[in-house]
Amino acid sequence: MKDLQSQLCGKTLLASELTDLSPDALQAALEQKIIQQTAGLAKMNGRLTCQRCGNRDSNRFASHHCARCGKECAYCRNCIMMGKVASCSTLIHWTGPPVVFPFHEQCLQWQGTLSPGQQAAADLVVRAVQQKQTALVWAVCGAGKTEVLFPGIAAALSQGERVCIATPRTDVVLELAPRLKQAFPSVTIASLYGGSEEKNVLAQLVVSTTHQLLRYQEAFDLVVIDEVDAFPYSMDQALQYAAARSRKPISSLIYLTATPSRELQKQAAANTIHCATIPARFHRHPIPVPRYQWCGNWKKAFSLQNIPVPIQEWYREKLASQTPFLLFFPHIEIMNACLPFFQQDYPELMSVHSEDPKRKEKVQALREGKVLGLMTTTILERGVTIPRLHAAVVGAEEGIFTESALVQIAGRVGRKADYPTGDIVFFHYGKTWAMKRAVRQIETMNKEAAERGMIDV
Repeated sequence: MKDLQSQLCGKTLLASELTDLSPDALQAALEQKIIQQTAGLAKMNGRLTCQRCGNRDSNRFASHHCARCGKECAYCRNCIMMGKVASCSTLIHWTGPPVVFPFHEQCLQWQGTLSPGQQAAADLVVRAVQQKQTALVWAVCGAGKTEVLFPGIAAALSQGERVCIATPRTDVVLELAPRLKQAFPSVTIASLYGGSEEKNVLAQLVVSTTHQLLRYQEAFDLVVIDEVDAFPYSMDQALQYAAARSRKPISSLIYLTATPSRELQKQAAANTIHCATIPARFHRHPIPVPRYQWCGNWKKAFSLQNIPVPIQEWYREKLASQTPFLLFFPHIEIMNACLPFFQQDYPELMSVHSEDPKRKEKVQALREGKVLGLMTTTILERGVTIPRLHAAVVGAEEGIFTESALVQIAGRVGRKADYPTGDIVFFHYGKTWAMKRAVRQIETMNKEAAERGMIDV
């Protein structure tokens, strides 16, 4: 029973995912009422509904002749990346004795100190944990949002509670997990993402992509949604449903972001959600303000196998000065097509995007200084901290570069206390409102931080 409890506690899994469970063992567990079995799809108010992701959109279902049941079988396309939930599928949920996690007193071993702005936000998080409330931490990129969470996480762990930090992207999980393991060395921690080898670890502190929350049900006492505004979480109702379902009925929820949605901003302004703002970075230096650089018709230049002169000059200057860099592109196809042109000056240069099977290795190579820079899509706009990094956006006028995306990209620069400055440039063929609003937002935050005495000017 212990092995089954470890696999299932707080989760809802497809029966086919329990590969170590024999049919006899499954039947015995059902008879002992330590697990509950439900249909993968059900009719609710006349509409087909996925019992895992909550999808009710008829356009997100399909049907085929099923090899398992031998019938025409409907299935949910909305969460198929987590394994197929079909009409003949069975979902299993643990209903046996709950896992009792240890009470970790004084488990936080982080030796750093918080700035006054960070401390105020940390106090808000602790109160939300203690009083089982929802709160928003609105902090600029590089404000030290992770460290702001530490006291609240420690407060939850000291009461034997289970904690999840969920983020939209695998890269952020890979960056957060080592920092949390260092800060909480006595706590069992698991990092969950597609391809993770820790999915069956019964961890008290879970660092997860938001997609992995589709497997959880009433599991956590504290859920932190990092970068709540980021794609795909901000646009996917199934992920928001999963985050809500992963919480226990009485629990805490913390939203963490540098660029909250208009709805969250309205709630904060109306005091309908507890909110703390941090307009300055922890090292008390302003956020580098992006500069505009017209580069002409860059698409035409690349089609003629040329790099626009302003972009090439910027790129070669980084190579000459051995400055780490990220070159952001709006489209995978354009990025990969022009990669050879850039490799003429630096053969080791690589490109990376969300579907890249070597994505983790490439980003790690940049972190470790094995490569000087990367060409990337917006996949690296968040959660990446590289010392001395400079960044440039190619085609900043393209629609993919929203105000939020541009603010986040600018936030990659100047994050370290020993190198708080850096160059961030928007290469463009015409300025957009998103570009202007992104620059204005950064200037406004810097001004507010200065007025509150939170940066050294």
